[in-house]
Amino acid sequence: MAADSEVQDIPCSSGEPTISAAEKREERLKRFRDLHLKRNESRKLNHQAVAEEDRILKLPANWESKKARLEWELKVEEKKKECLEKGENYERVKLLEISADDAERWERKKKKKNSDPGFSDFAAAQFRQYQRLVKQIKPDLEAYDKQKDDAGDEFYATANSLIHGTHVPSKAGVDRLVADVEKQIEKRAKYSRRRRYNDDADIDYINERNANFNKKAERFYGKYTAEIKQNLERGTAV
Repeated sequence: MAADSEVQDIPCSSGEPTISAAEKREERLKRFRDLHLKRNESRKLNHQAVAEEDRILKLPANWESKKARLEWELKVEEKKKECLEKGENYERVKLLEISADDAERWERKKKKKNSDPGFSDFAAAQFRQYQRLVKQIKPDLEAYDKQKDDAGDEFYATANSLIHGTHVPSKAGVDRLVADVEKQIEKRAKYSRRRRYNDDADIDYINERNANFNKKAERFYGKYTAEIKQNLERGTAV
């Protein structure tokens, strides 16, 4: 037996040690186990990727922007708390962190932005007019304090107050109101809504399709039939 074991350890003529069948089998099993582990790992990663993709598809279309917005708001709240604990003004600290280039770029963006997006509905137009009129108001604090002193406790009206209807506006206020109303009338007079149909035009059609056909015919052949049309209208056609 000792001689057989010594024979197995003797290298072959090519210089490589001999490998028994058991060792080859063990090596194949080890490789098989490694491949099995890799397959399970890839299956797990694929399942995670599919689950993540399905989760993203179920999210709203603007989820990324919403998420970024929420994260930014969270940072702002944390910064405000930090400034409050230190006794600092958050607005001043925020301005100190803004570079001159960013401030200039934001200022240019503000100037380019159109504050009036145009007509969408009557409620939105009325609200824009209200905001525009409010911005034009220049409060007279002295007159306000004088009126408050004259009214006394009745200045803050209650259900039993009789101050309603006793206020007389100043001449400057009336003139300002008249000037604003005249300005609105002048602006409204300049506005002209594009009309699809001309009420003063001759009616030479029986329906909308026929009207479109007549417009095309007039565009291509109007200059040739203008004289005939005039003669028919005057009643001098031969």
